[in-house]
Amino acid sequence: MQQQPWLAAAIVSAGLVGAAVILGHAVLDFRAMERVVQVKGLSEREVAADTVIWPVKFSDADNDLSKLVASIERKNEQVQAFLKLQGFSQNEISVAPPQIVDRQAGYYDPNTRQMRYSATSTVTVYSSNVDLAHQAMTRLLELSKSGIAIAGQDYDSKAEFIFNGLNEIKPDMIEEATRNAREVASKFATDSDSQLGKIKTASQGQFSISDRDSNTPYIKKVRVVATVDYYLSD
Repeated sequence: MQQQPWLAAAIVSAGLVGAAVILGHAVLDFRAMERVVQVKGLSEREVAADTVIWPVKFSDADNDLSKLVASIERKNEQVQAFLKLQGFSQNEISVAPPQIVDRQAGYYDPNTRQMRYSATSTVTVYSSNVDLAHQAMTRLLELSKSGIAIAGQDYDSKAEFIFNGLNEIKPDMIEEATRNAREVASKFATDSDSQLGKIKTASQGQFSISDRDSNTPYIKKVRVVATVDYYLSD
C-alpha cells in the first residue's frame, strides 16, 4: 500500500513526459508549416485617355459694365464657333457664368490705370474625342488673333485627361501581377533550397492611374501591386 503513491506518481510523470514529447513534435510541425515568404508582383500598362475636360478661359476688362458684359457674350460665341469648327458638337460644349470683379468695390487706388471692371469667362469642352481636342489645342492661338486673351496653363484652365476603362483591363493586370509574384517566390525558394507551397494569404493593392509624364498627360500609366504570402517546405 505504501508503494502505490510512488507508482501513481511514476505513471503521471511518464504521461507528462510523453505529452511533452508529442506536444514538442506538434510545435515543430506547426512551425515548419509556418515557413512563409512574402513577395510582391507588379503590373503596369500604358493606356490612352478616353475623356477630356478642356476649359477655354479668357479675360476682359472695361470701365463700362454693360459694354464688358456685351463683350464677354460676344467672345463666348466666338469661342463656341471656333470649337464647333474644330469638330465638337454643341452637346460637348458648355459655358459657365462669367466672373466679374469691380475694383472700386474694395480698396481703390485713384492712381491706378486699370479698368474698373474685369471679367473672366470659361467655355468647357467635355468630350470622348481626345485626339480632336489635342489637335484643337494646337490651333487655339487663332482666337488670340480675334482679340480674345486666352489664359495660360493655370491649374484652373488646364485640360484634364481621364481614363475610364479600368474595369476592362483589371482582370488581366491582376493575373499578371500575381504571376510575377509567383515567379519571384519561386526564385527565392530555389535560392534557399526550399519548395514553394500553396498561397497562405494574398492581397491586391489599389490601382493607380497617373500621367506618363508632364508633356503627355493624355497617355496614362496604370499600376497595381499584388502582395502574396507563400508557404515554404524542405
